[in-house]
Amino acid sequence: MWIADNWKDYEILDCSRGEKLERWGTYILVRPDPQVIWDTPRTFEEWKKKNGHYHRSKKGGGEWEFFNLPKQWQIHYRKLTFNLKPFSFKHTGLFPEQAANWDWFSHKIQNAARPVKVLNLFAYTGGATLAAAAAGAQVTHVDASKGMVGWAKENAASSGLSDRPIRWLVDDCVKFVEREIRRGNRYDAVIMDPPSYGRGPKGEIWKIEDAIHPLIGLCAQLLSDRPLFFLINSYTTGLAPAVLTYMLETELKGFKGHTESQEIGLPVTGSGLVLPCGASGRWEAD
Repeated sequence: MWIADNWKDYEILDCSRGEKLERWGTYILVRPDPQVIWDTPRTFEEWKKKNGHYHRSKKGGGEWEFFNLPKQWQIHYRKLTFNLKPFSFKHTGLFPEQAANWDWFSHKIQNAARPVKVLNLFAYTGGATLAAAAAGAQVTHVDASKGMVGWAKENAASSGLSDRPIRWLVDDCVKFVEREIRRGNRYDAVIMDPPSYGRGPKGEIWKIEDAIHPLIGLCAQLLSDRPLFFLINSYTTGLAPAVLTYMLETELKGFKGHTESQEIGLPVTGSGLVLPCGASGRWEAD
């Protein structure tokens, strides 16, 4: 498992009874997590001193309950700054476990000894975009949500990266890739963090089990003659790490490289164990 264990502003203090107790900077949040199926004693005082609690509804969805939590605040990871705000379906605008991947590809970009063009698809609020740009890459950031792209720009400004070569695009990721193929544009690296299910700006339906493999194939056509890496993240339970490996190896067989896929996770302070948070597949050049 790849573990995001270099955080100072974030930690999972405890997890029990379907929920995790998290510290985001100086604020404490309680949020549901489907992986937390154990019922262990809640010994941390912070369970009673939370600033926000997302209550899951038995009918689907849920709602936030706030206790002296600001509408927005910041946390830091290395030299990056992220603006957080609780919004729909338990999210805060950041997936801290992805720091394990940020560290991995940042090292590859910094040591490439050449300019690196990165395509970040389903780029959300820009965690991977910022990490790649800070490492020296030229980044194309694509997401179907105008609000998420705006949020990513805020994060870039807060991180002092507004002057870096980042293209911010509100677009359907599949259609954008198809147009880039026709334009003849090429990238040295691809990052994608597709949702399990979603809709594009014009109502296009995205279902990961049906769409992910064809999209990997399309993105393979965008790779330069010397690609550096290809990263896929998945929060879909049915996609085991080995499935990510199989798809990457199938579509990137024309390039010299190798693939490794693992679960990604976050350490839990209270137990000393690791909470699984999805899976990642990493192809890298030999």
